[in-house]
Amino acid sequence: MSYAAPFAGLKVVDLSQGIAGPYCAMLLAQYGADVVKVESIGDGDWARGLGVRYGNHTAYSIIGNLGKRSVALDLKAPAGKDVLRRLLDGADVFLEGFRPGVIKRLGFDYETVSARVPRLLYVSISGFGQTGPLAERPAMDPVLQAYTGMMVENRGEDGIPHRVPVIVVDMSTALYAFQALSAALYARRDEAHGRYIDVSLMQAATALQSIRMMACHLEGGSMRPGGVPGGVFRTADGWMSIVAINDRDWRAFCEVLDMPQLAAEPRFIDAAARQRNDVALYGIIRPAVAAQPSAHWAPRLAAVRIMHERLNSYAEFLAQPQVAATDLIQWLHQPGVPQPVPVPALPGMPMPVDGAPTATAPVSGQHTDAVLREHGYSSEEIARLVASGAVAGIGTGH
Repeated sequence: MSYAAPFAGLKVVDLSQGIAGPYCAMLLAQYGADVVKVESIGDGDWARGLGVRYGNHTAYSIIGNLGKRSVALDLKAPAGKDVLRRLLDGADVFLEGFRPGVIKRLGFDYETVSARVPRLLYVSISGFGQTGPLAERPAMDPVLQAYTGMMVENRGEDGIPHRVPVIVVDMSTALYAFQALSAALYARRDEAHGRYIDVSLMQAATALQSIRMMACHLEGGSMRPGGVPGGVFRTADGWMSIVAINDRDWRAFCEVLDMPQLAAEPRFIDAAARQRNDVALYGIIRPAVAAQPSAHWAPRLAAVRIMHERLNSYAEFLAQPQVAATDLIQWLHQPGVPQPVPVPALPGMPMPVDGAPTATAPVSGQHTDAVLREHGYSSEEIARLVASGAVAGIGTGH
């Protein structure tokens, strides 16, 4: 155990699919845990089919599985279930992401598994939680953005609610689950038994929006802006985010606009006045900002330390000098992908080296043979399991 690998020595069995559970387990792997991903035979985790496929991978399956080892099992077959039971022996963490009730029908609910592995930390990740009228409904990120109010709060200038295109609900669910697991692993040092951890996309989406939800409740249904002026402004050649909501920044912004007289106008003299007269204020400053390109405004805003930034595409962002200076992105080769892919550094962790186990996402079943051997299966036993269709993988010849 070290700061570089604080979870070294931990054994994790990851039965989750999609991105919320897998990304949580991926974080455990990046922090040193031995994570065995259990997938179905054939296509494996359904995230391998989301979006454009590159062999056995998509962008989802790469990010969600870096540093893991993959085993392909048929959990409907008794022999496949026997393999999973053996994999769970000595495990510290088990993750599952089925709809409520499915894991119990498979025979791997918390009560059953914890009887075999008493100190296990068992994580269930679902859409709406384990109880309630919506518990059994399938749900992904877009559904929870709609259900929890996120889409209504994200209205464009056209007035239409929009989905946040990055999978913010799944990713936040993964981070909240990792947080809960990390705390439980710390507490388990003084506990004789493990515990059940219930995490849902609904919980995470709600927690993520806690400030805005509270403000909307207190302010009569809609949250007032934190200050004026602030937001996204069209420039002559693109868009720019500018925040000048305190009085000092407002006065400096007026100087940048060559409109110093605005700062002294009673309508805009302080924060409260600017809030009351925001329509008139934006009617003046938006055309002024739109008259010049972003390159005109950026150095002027920087000189007076007003928060701002040009809106970048991903390609433009990856080419930024600040990104290179901070080693934010590592370009990693992945099986079946024709070119290296950009992978962000995890905050507080060193970047994995290209080609290292923590920098590589397995294809489905890639480590079936090796993992089964580690768990006491002989070559003959593995061959019989393969022949019966209970397991599959590259190492087993399937």
